Amino acid sequence: MCKNEKGTKMAKGREIRNLYYISPIENLRSILQEGILSHAEVQRRGIPFTPIDDASIVESRQQRTSPDGRSLWHFANLYFQPRNAMLYRVVSERKARGIVVLALKPQILEIASFISIGNAASPLSIILPKDEGLRVLQEKEIWECLQREWWAQEDGSKRIMMSECLIPERVPPDYIQTIYVADRGDAEKVREILGPMAERIPVVPEPPMFFRPRQQWKVTNTLFLVDGDMFFSQMQTLTVSVNTVGVMGKGMASRAKYQFPDVYVKYQEVCRRKILVMGRPYLYKREASLEQELAEGPLPEANETRWFLLFPTKRHWRERSDINGIEEGLRWVREHYKTEGIRSLAVPALGCGLGGLDWRDVGPLMCRYLADLEIPVAIYLPQEKKVPPEYLTPEFLLGRKDEY
Repeated sequence: MCKNEKGTKMAKGREIRNLYYISPIENLRSILQEGILSHAEVQRRGIPFTPIDDASIVESRQQRTSPDGRSLWHFANLYFQPRNAMLYRVVSERKARGIVVLALKPQILEIASFISIGNAASPLSIILPKDEGLRVLQEKEIWECLQREWWAQEDGSKRIMMSECLIPERVPPDYIQTIYVADRGDAEKVREILGPMAERIPVVPEPPMFFRPRQQWKVTNTLFLVDGDMFFSQMQTLTVSVNTVGVMGKGMASRAKYQFPDVYVKYQEVCRRKILVMGRPYLYKREASLEQELAEGPLPEANETRWFLLFPTKRHWRERSDINGIEEGLRWVREHYKTEGIRSLAVPALGCGLGGLDWRDVGPLMCRYLADLEIPVAIYLPQEKKVPPEYLTPEFLLGRKDEY
């Protein structure tokens, strides 16, 4: 055990390194001068600000009270995990532009009053005195949920990942340790606002925090390579590499199984009915809006529904991926994407990683079949092993110099 802040013991490996606050850049000058204020304090001081909360969520927070009887409007709320459903909604509405995530020193816990296990606006979340709340927060199941890269409504992880630290009225600006932004353009805007303070407060572009790729490479006008999380792609159709016996045990298939249970049910069905076979992917035309599921609160301009392309790369989960079967499946995609209504496509590096195949073989094969599709296509690079830059060039992948 170790102490993370005065009087509170933290389990080893479960120390709280920062707490986080999400804000539009236009509120930053006020925050640097006045601090992070509760809704009630903003109103009392008459400070102009740009809100990011949905109106229904604001009303819920105003009506819900803490254990000492005060409205949540009298608390500044900080997150333990910034990459959550609230940030996803703000990113979606503002196209990731003009948003900052302020990382605050863990010593802020010294002036905290309460911890909400889950989004404090939700009646399902319990609000506890600080010390008790921190102990509950460190319980294995909740702590592991806070560390996840994704969430779902069904298992409560969407709510739990928005667990909050409640500070009465005001967080002094001296607690700000780092400012994260989505790109270099926003970083320059923030440094300009900081002025001399930029020497002591680092401004860090961190695209993955804002659900954006770490990097992207152009292969043709319609084909791109992406280093990032495919399940946060903006493409209409997401591809999941699977076997044909109905087992989603590891890797991206396992992620799909738990994040999208209906996809797993459909996958088992088409395996059981022998519809899913090598060389013939199955397109599940899901009707739910993925953006709406991921966001906290309504998205007035939520994008179209996401489809899932179940793409067999092996017959049995114990086998290595079959590159010949993958080629047959790519041929099917090329021949059927128009009639199936696919308007944009995200595809992982099929058979790489856990499948045992090498990008040097798979990359050129995929690009050969997908480069001429008349829709945007994003190939997501293997995450298990970094691909050398010489294997990411159009010349290597297409066998010709970059003509685009």
